[in-house]
This record gives sequence, C-alpha cells and structure tokens, in this order.
Amino acid sequence: MLVLFETAAGYAIFKVLDESKLQSVDSIWKEFETPEKANKVVKLKHFEKFQDTTEALAAATALVEGKISKNLKKVLKKIAAKEAHEQLAIADAKLGGVIKEKVNLSCVHSAMVTELMRGIRNQIDGLITGLSTREMTAMSLGLAHSLSRYKLKFSPDKVDTMIVQAISLLDDLDKELNNYIMRCREWYGWHFPELGKIITDNLAYCKCVRAVGDRVNFAAFDLSELLPEEVEAEVKAAAEISMGTEVSEEDISNILHLCDQVIEISEYRAQLYDYLKNRMMAIAPNLTVLVGELVGARLIAHAGSLLNLAKHPASTVQILGAEKALFRALKTKRDTPKYGLIYHASLVGQTTPKNKGKISRMLAAKAALAIRYDALGEDTNAQLGAETRAKLEARLRHLEEKGLKRISGTGKTLARADKYQHKSEVRIYDPSGDSTLPSVPKKRKIEEVEEEEEQPPEVKVKKAKKPKIEPVEEAEEEQEVEEPPKKKKKKKKRESKVEEEEEPLEEQPTTSTAETPSKKKKKKKKAKQEEEDD
Repeated sequence: MLVLFETAAGYAIFKVLDESKLQSVDSIWKEFETPEKANKVVKLKHFEKFQDTTEALAAATALVEGKISKNLKKVLKKIAAKEAHEQLAIADAKLGGVIKEKVNLSCVHSAMVTELMRGIRNQIDGLITGLSTREMTAMSLGLAHSLSRYKLKFSPDKVDTMIVQAISLLDDLDKELNNYIMRCREWYGWHFPELGKIITDNLAYCKCVRAVGDRVNFAAFDLSELLPEEVEAEVKAAAEISMGTEVSEEDISNILHLCDQVIEISEYRAQLYDYLKNRMMAIAPNLTVLVGELVGARLIAHAGSLLNLAKHPASTVQILGAEKALFRALKTKRDTPKYGLIYHASLVGQTTPKNKGKISRMLAAKAALAIRYDALGEDTNAQLGAETRAKLEARLRHLEEKGLKRISGTGKTLARADKYQHKSEVRIYDPSGDSTLPSVPKKRKIEEVEEEEEQPPEVKVKKAKKPKIEPVEEAEEEQEVEEPPKKKKKKKKRESKVEEEEEPLEEQPTTSTAETPSKKKKKKKKAKQEEEDD
C-alpha cells in the first residue's frame, strides 16, 4: 500500500512496510511513538518538492477544492507506471475519485488511513530526511498566511462586505448632503431669500450660487445651461427687487466653498450608487430584480452577509429592520408589524394600504427563495427573479381588481375572467304613493271645499251629538251645585269634538258659572233646528 501525504514543502509518497501492524485502528498510534518505530512501519519512496510559495499555494488550493495539480498528476503517473497494482491511501475521499478517474489508480479512504496520516504527521521530521525542523515550520507558516489571504480575497462570503460598506456610506452621504444643503440655503438666503423658493432642486441651487456668486450678477449672467428659460427669467426678475441684505466678498467666498463641497459629494454619491448597483447585480441578481438595489443591499447589511441572510426564514425577512416595533408589540400584547425594510420595495409601495400586508408577505417569501438561490446556487442569471416578479405583479393586479371581476372555472377547466358589463336600472320616483286621498280634479275639489264651508257634515255630527248632548245637560246641573274642576275639563273636550267644522271662538276666562249654561242652550237650539230641517 502507498500513502499520499501533502506537506508545506512538497508531496511525499510513503510505502507501508508491514500492513499487519495497521489492522487494529486503536493501536496504530503506538507504532508512531518514536521515529525508529515509525520507520519500521512506513518508508519514504518519493518526495516532490515545491519550487516556491506560489506553487505551494496553487497545490494547496487545488487540494482544498478536490482537484489535482499538474505536479501531483506527474508524480502519480510515474507511480502508476511502476506499481499500478498498489492501492493509494489518501485523506480526502473526493480527491480519490478524481485520481481514479484521471490516473486510473485505486484509492483507499477509511478510519485506518486517518490514524495512519495522524501518525505520519507526528513523525514527519524523522521520516523525511534533508529538511530541518526550522525550514518546515517557516514553510508551513508562509503557506498558511498565503492560503488565508487567498481565501479572504476570493471567498464568496467576503465579497458582500463591499456591499455592506457601500450602502452604509451611501446613507451617511445622504445625511451629510442634507445638512450641507440646508446650511447653504439658509446662509445664502440672507442675501437672496427669493432664490430658494424659485429653485427647488438642491443641486441646481448650489450650481447657480457657485456660478453667479453675488445677487447683483444674476441680471447679466447666462443661466440657460443650468435652468429652464421660465425659471431663469423669474430668477432675474426676483434679483432686481430682492429684500435680502448685503454681504461682503469674504462671506460669498465661504458660501461658494460650501457649494463646491455639495456638488462634489453629490457627484461622488451618484458614482457610489452606480458601483452599488453593479455589485448587487453581480452578487445577488435575483434579489435585486425583486426588491431593488437599495432594499436588497440594506437587507444584506442588516443580516451581516448574503449567507447569513439566506439562513433567515421568509417571516424574518419580512420584518427585518422592525425589531424594536416587534418586541414592543410582543411586550404590550398588540399586533406585530407587517413589514420592515421590505416596505421600501417598489411592489409594496405601489399597493393600496389595504393590501400592503398581503403583498409584503408574498414578496418576503419569494425574496427568501431568491436569496438562497443567489447565495448557494451556481448560476448568476436573474431569470428566477424576473419570473417571480411577473407572478407577484399578476397577483397584485388580481388583488387590486378583486370585486370588479368574477373568476369562474372548475378544477378540470381553466379559470376564465368574465367581461364586466355595467347593468344599472334607472328608477323614477312615483309620488302618487305619498297621499292616501283619492285623486280628484281641482274643480271638484274647490266645489267640495266651498260646500263644506257652507254646510258642515251632517251624518257625523248626528252620531256624535245624540249620545253626547244628554250627558252635557246632566253635567251642567251638577256643575251649578258642586262645580268640580275635573268636570270642566271634560266639558271642554266634548265641546271641541262637536265643533270640529265650526270656526273657533275666542276663549275667554269664565268669571261666573251663569255664563256657561247660556252658551250651551244656544248650541242645543241650533242642533234642534238642524234636525227639523232634515
């Protein structure tokens, strides 16, 4: 059996002298307690030394990735030509498959091989002659530093640190720009206050101030490259009648320096945004298509790296950035937040407030899928993100139009959307149902009204008068003697029922009981005359 052992100095191939000593895995370490015992078990057959650190780094990188370097391939071909029947013990099973495929050597990887490698590593100084311990230590240290530097440079986990730094710097630049622009507007506003209301764009304001300087120069200066014609005319007219105070040249020069800073920072901010956009499309193209560059970069920065973000479930991605509101809601037993940083995505922003929660949940689920595809997948295209976004937009349109369209279909047949037809019936209000009186012509109505005024209704009065006249007489006799107050009220009620159709008489306070019976007697006479006429 042959053993392939990789060192910092080169490739070493050992031959096992006594395989019987390797039968017991637990007792192999006893055979490597001293260099003398180790030389009785294995013997160095071939050693291929590296020329420099670059070659050693290339070989180590190939072994880490499970590939064969050129030098190793040459060495293995020499061995395969001489001793093709021998088995090769290796530490990596993946590398063994590649060697068997390329060189046609049978490879062995087991627990016994692992213990054998450990014993060789302990006694490597005694087994390889011609290399001092000091040289081996220096080569191992140099190779370790080079390999770490290589991994740090080309690791996919570390590339997204540039995105984290870029989005943090972008936010800081926005804050500084706002402070600088606010200070510039306030400072120059003392000299020319009307300019701030006319020019609303911050960058155009600073460029105008930087180009012109003093307010007096606006009348003769050409601002056609910076402003439209209407705005330029308005600025020149306002400069002539400005209410601002006069300032010295030193003040103007300091304001101009501040404008230079604002312009430079704005240009650098635009350059940084383009850089961030390109980096996001290279590292996380599907996430960028779904939520945009800024939101995707903020999600990666919040999680720490793209790989850490890929480990989060969709529910965490949805509320990432709203941790304070989440824990406050859990503490006070209120509703938890529906969205965090994902709220600033374009799909959530264009949704109505009623559907923002639904679309943010769906977007977070698809974004979690896209993040894992970007972090762990081998493809770098944005096809998955484009398809997912199209589905989300279709779902969003369905939610917005819900209620306007009716979806019909069964499990076997495809659902189809019926065309919306406006079916409205115009109903006219019928006023005939308001009145319960029979409809009569106007002439007849006028005649009936005149007759009613001349002759009161006879039938109704007869029925009401016959039973009511007799108790009135009895009540009058009792009233003359006792005069109770309750009887008077009853009399008045009865009188009002009898005299419904007659004109109301003026009520006068009764001074004596002798006046009421005289009026009653007159009414009785009238009633008797009416009966005689009938």
